[in-house]
Amino acid sequence: MKKIAIVGRPNVGKSSLFNRLVKNRDAITSEQAGTTRDVKRRHVIVNNKEALLLDTGGLDKGCELFDKIKEMSLKAAYAADIILYMVDGKSIPEDEDKKFFYELQAMGKDMALVVNKIDNDKMKERLWDFYEFGTGDIFGISVAHNRNTVELLDWIADKIPQEDTIKEETEEIEVFKEELPEIDEEEFFANTHDEDDDGFTYWDEDEMDGVVEDNSIFGNNDRIKDFNEEDVDHIKIAIIGRTNVGKSSLLNALLGEERCVVSSVAGTTIDPIDETVQYKDKQITFVDTAGLRRRGKILGIEKYALMRTTEMLENSNMALVVLDASQPFLDLDEKIAGLVDSNRLACIIVLNKWDISKREDHDKIIQEVRDRFKFLAYAPILTLSALTHQRVDKLHDMILEINENYSQRIPTSKINEVIEKALRRHTLPSVSGQVIRIYYATQYETRPPKIAIVMNKPSGLHFTYRRYLTNKMREAFNFTGTPLLFKAKKRGEK
Repeated sequence: MKKIAIVGRPNVGKSSLFNRLVKNRDAITSEQAGTTRDVKRRHVIVNNKEALLLDTGGLDKGCELFDKIKEMSLKAAYAADIILYMVDGKSIPEDEDKKFFYELQAMGKDMALVVNKIDNDKMKERLWDFYEFGTGDIFGISVAHNRNTVELLDWIADKIPQEDTIKEETEEIEVFKEELPEIDEEEFFANTHDEDDDGFTYWDEDEMDGVVEDNSIFGNNDRIKDFNEEDVDHIKIAIIGRTNVGKSSLLNALLGEERCVVSSVAGTTIDPIDETVQYKDKQITFVDTAGLRRRGKILGIEKYALMRTTEMLENSNMALVVLDASQPFLDLDEKIAGLVDSNRLACIIVLNKWDISKREDHDKIIQEVRDRFKFLAYAPILTLSALTHQRVDKLHDMILEINENYSQRIPTSKINEVIEKALRRHTLPSVSGQVIRIYYATQYETRPPKIAIVMNKPSGLHFTYRRYLTNKMREAFNFTGTPLLFKAKKRGEK
């Protein structure tokens, strides 16, 4: 598949063209120089031909950060097959642009000069100045007004081989729907259970199998839905943490290549960068999110970065919460970790920079993490160094193990065995003199595992007893790295 790189100096409209070609507001755009820092990649269809589009940071010089951005952008251009070099049509040709253009042109790749911000017919006259670049492949466009882009798209499509043409699907697909038998709920409960004094409903296992597993008896209530195992082989992982804890370095270490710009400047990553790798028959998509700060310190485009990070968390299955082991933990670390809890994600706590940590007592720092992040008690802790790659290799296998836990479904009979034993040990307390009974429990969803407890009075399931049941389930089954959720339901509730 051909790679198309959009390159140029800052603020010429590279990310706007990228968004136009992918037909989505994917890349963050602003008038601030250096908004795009990492190379963003997306598949695009140009005139029915498929290609990989690369949005690069501005070619500028100055501080350590901008030098890194330029280095990454040029690296992407060297790896591309087609280069779109963008310039600002509202200004005169810059010598710096010519220098970069000739340097890239010398590689012998297909290359076009794209003069952006030619917003009207009168401004077309400015195009003549840019023929100084000595190329015939020059296109005057306006990304903002979507003007004169057809010729550019035709030129790009011409450079993509015919074999990359998208084939249209012509086969008709028949959809079969299995009819579920109707259940007479009153008769169902009357014939299949007996209540004992301990508040638990005893089921005949032969009658329970194949019937209790059917979630149609729950109706279509809010979060209760049919069990769905789709996409269990694709794990979406958000790497989150405050600024300068080493998230981008960790992503680079996991991928084994320099994919993200890394610098000492706080807030280097603005736009979340995602990269998918194949590992032991699983697809793992890592997303390097922008570092989070205190709300009062979030300025300008960082607001958009925060919004993107929130979106990425909503679409993820798992989170790597990255903490700086060389520095004291902050309240902000706890607030960021709270996003994992609120999004019900599987989780691994990563103590990065272990190679420079001056805290010698390993057990002491682990206990400090446990004390601070009690709501992530289920998350394993891994100490590593993204810089030296120390123990980074352990993360891949740990991710796969936790994904299994996050995606598992426990048979109804096994769940009820655990609930029964828990009730025998500690009976449900009564509420206002009324006996609280649990009829049965069944798992209705995964990622994360969710268990419905059908009972006579759902409000009688106190949070302390819910926590007790959670602990008993964790003792019986491997739920390491994943939250476990209970929902109390009334029998026959719709």
